[in-house]
Amino acid sequence: MTGPATLPELTPPQTLRRLELTVTRRLDGLLHGQHLGLLPGGGSELAGSREYRPGEDEVRRMDWAVTARTTVPHVREVDADRELTTWVLIDGSPSMDFGTAELEKRELAVAAVAAVGFLTAGTGNVLGAHLLGVDGTRRFPTGSGRDHLLCLLRALLAAPRGEAGPQPARPPAASTSAAPSLVDGIDGLRRSATRRGLAVVVSDFLDGLPDDPAGRPDWEPALRRLASVHQVLAVDITDPRELDLPDVGVITVQDPETGRRREISTASADLRRRYAEAAAGQRDQVARAIRRAQAAHLRLRTDRDWVADIVRHVHRQRQLAACAPAPTAGVREGTWR
Repeated sequence: MTGPATLPELTPPQTLRRLELTVTRRLDGLLHGQHLGLLPGGGSELAGSREYRPGEDEVRRMDWAVTARTTVPHVREVDADRELTTWVLIDGSPSMDFGTAELEKRELAVAAVAAVGFLTAGTGNVLGAHLLGVDGTRRFPTGSGRDHLLCLLRALLAAPRGEAGPQPARPPAASTSAAPSLVDGIDGLRRSATRRGLAVVVSDFLDGLPDDPAGRPDWEPALRRLASVHQVLAVDITDPRELDLPDVGVITVQDPETGRRREISTASADLRRRYAEAAAGQRDQVARAIRRAQAAHLRLRTDRDWVADIVRHVHRQRQLAACAPAPTAGVREGTWR
């Protein structure tokens, strides 16, 4: 695998074509087999019984009816539900309009949606989306097929951006009163996604983070509620400059959500150290919240090969699925074709 996958300055049709080729050629070539598990789980559709294997099978999977009939211990076998409904929430807040490497975070978010869309495409599978923007939430109904996905991706690429460049400072309330929060977006997705399936939240998860490193983000309960109904994948988008500062002298930094600006000197080694420590604590805070909400966590960075990161995640989930206990009745397994 060579170099990070990039989205150069192209027209939207060229960008979409490159995304499609990247996903179908690179991911499909690396992830062999059909119905690759995106999230762990053994499925819920009864597929018969087989003899019990001591040390391998769980007692709670015993098929007592077959065991009584044959006098030989048997366990139930299940297959995953192959008809998958996938809902995607894309964070389009101003903090996503940032990038200092190969991609902006917003472009990487679209790439992640493309990967999910192309690899969950299949007979009976449908995909819907919510775009959380500065002017409200835009909802895309579920649909299937390549044309539906390309239409969705085209709309994401053309979505209005937040205010860019130096802006006069304004109170935080001015930016949050009109724009929905990540909590609103997650709860709105849960209310719309009435059928059990896979819910994917693509965000930098910076919204609602408390200053106290031991505190809990305000979106954590909403994510937990979503995970109680669906299998949830949290795609965490970051940029390297959000994690550490280079020594480049005096710079002007701006909060994209509030427009507040401040000049700082990066020549101070102590400041760079404290910045890196605070940033690492912030990402740990996000990771702990996602874990407590019982969602799968996929980290993508604008300076890394996002295709390779997705491949590693899917392989890791396949390993987890191989040793995961059978789920409770009614829980569907998210799958990638």
